[in-house]
Amino acid sequence: MTYRVLCITDKSDLPETELFIGLKNAGVDIEVICNPNGKNYQRLQQSGTPTVELVLKSRLDLAGIRRINAQLKAKKYDILYCFNNPAVSNTLLASRGMKYKILTYRGIIGNIGFLSPASWTTHLNPRVNRIICVCDAVRDSLLSMEFLWFKLSQQRVVRIYKGHDLSWYRNAPVDLSQFAIPQDAFVIGFAGRSRPRKGIDDLIHSAAYLPENLPIHYLLLGKLTDDVKLSRMIKKSPYRNQIHLTGFRNDAPAVAAACDAFILPSQEREGLSRAVIEAMACGTPPIVTDIGGSPELVIHNDSGLVIPPKDPQAIAAAIMALYHDPAQKKRLGENAKRRIETRFNIRETIRETRRLFEEVLKE
Repeated sequence: MTYRVLCITDKSDLPETELFIGLKNAGVDIEVICNPNGKNYQRLQQSGTPTVELVLKSRLDLAGIRRINAQLKAKKYDILYCFNNPAVSNTLLASRGMKYKILTYRGIIGNIGFLSPASWTTHLNPRVNRIICVCDAVRDSLLSMEFLWFKLSQQRVVRIYKGHDLSWYRNAPVDLSQFAIPQDAFVIGFAGRSRPRKGIDDLIHSAAYLPENLPIHYLLLGKLTDDVKLSRMIKKSPYRNQIHLTGFRNDAPAVAAACDAFILPSQEREGLSRAVIEAMACGTPPIVTDIGGSPELVIHNDSGLVIPPKDPQAIAAAIMALYHDPAQKKRLGENAKRRIETRFNIRETIRETRRLFEEVLKE
């Protein structure tokens, strides 16, 4: 089956970029509208994947709508695949009166509903043929929505895991001494933004349940240094001198590879954490809460530890379990790496995406 696909996105991350390249290499006639300022843009161009430069500034970007509309008039496409809300809403407006199969990507739980007008301009728009969810938890949340006679059909909402490849994560672990962490320290990594749902408060409070004077250090990656509330919590912690803020890092996987464990203490709305996947791909055992897609990613006591949300004491217990049992830590890390290779790999994502393209075109 021959068909042409136009993907509309912003600054595509590495898995998304490699999906585009993989589809092209698999014989799909694909073009990508994207932000040329993305760090993976050069990778797209070097691969020979056709690209169109466009920066969408909002969900209603008149210049963007005209640019997408001009592209649709210049070439014939069969499928339009949109990867974020601005891409969806502007593409729907740009393609009015045209017949396409329209697919959208959904990576998080929440912020969508039948009573939300904005949702009807994106994923819930009747012209959207498929909503591709990053994990079953996101899919289940969409299928559980109901208002009067409104309910999404099982066929319309599908799950395709965002795949990775172990070869992307072969950089040497960073030297943690640059963060004033001793060589013999047991380091717990975290990466994320300062949002309540990420559970960073629970992570800081967990130190109160650790025995005193252990060489356990917390290494927090992300734009957290300006969070006044977080700084206050750290100052009150008995481990305040062993909690380190790195700021934003471009080498997050290499930092995670240097940690003894990697934690995501989410409280709600978690999709499929890229930070956890990167740590697992490096062989670092994860600790995650039983929220969203995390239990799909991590099998408890096999490829990591799964704990209840909003429970600092459970976080401390998980840390201590790995601290006291190096053999278990090694086993979980090896299994975590194997799980990414066998269950969350980019090859399967490419196959399932191609299968979905052909399915919707047959309808």
